[in-house]
Amino acid sequence: MHPETEENPEVQVSPPGGGDVPIVKLALCFYGAIFAVALAWSAFSGRSIFYASLAAAEEGIAPLLDTALGLAVAVATIGLSRQITERTKWGDAMGRALAELVGKRSLRECVVLAVASGVAEEAFFRGVLQPALGWLLASLLFGLVHFVPKRELLPWTGFALAAGLVLGALFESTGNLVAPIAAHVGINAVNLRRLVVRYG
Repeated sequence: MHPETEENPEVQVSPPGGGDVPIVKLALCFYGAIFAVALAWSAFSGRSIFYASLAAAEEGIAPLLDTALGLAVAVATIGLSRQITERTKWGDAMGRALAELVGKRSLRECVVLAVASGVAEEAFFRGVLQPALGWLLASLLFGLVHFVPKRELLPWTGFALAAGLVLGALFESTGNLVAPIAAHVGINAVNLRRLVVRYG
């Protein structure tokens, strides 16, 4: 993952603040592309990706309540994932494998990646796919895209599936993306940083 700089000096860039900048930039490009697809679909279909339905769009949002609901789900999910990684062997193995994929990341990088992934994935899976395919199928696809063919990471796919169901339920119940995005960003930001600190 980190080739010798003498052999390929342009591949590895390690500033004082954190890990490999090209990998972060690649992730941002990937999430940017997902978000662009969501926006293009919205323009083509004439339907907002921010709301679950026309009725929800007319009703609007409750910013504080929806954000608080999303953050409450994030806190509960983070607490559960922490218990799993600290109290079970398979959870610890999953955490170590994820930390290996994540690499050494600064706090800023963890937050940037969390915001990018949370906004882009919610816009696509909840904003685009869920109204078109339904809550269950969109959640199944969300779990499948988090599949990594590695034994230690199989529970992560199941965790992503469960998270997709919860995030989809938030979208349906509130009628907008505020709560799912708040939950997704919160979970990713804390858990990414925790992986770096615990296993780094």
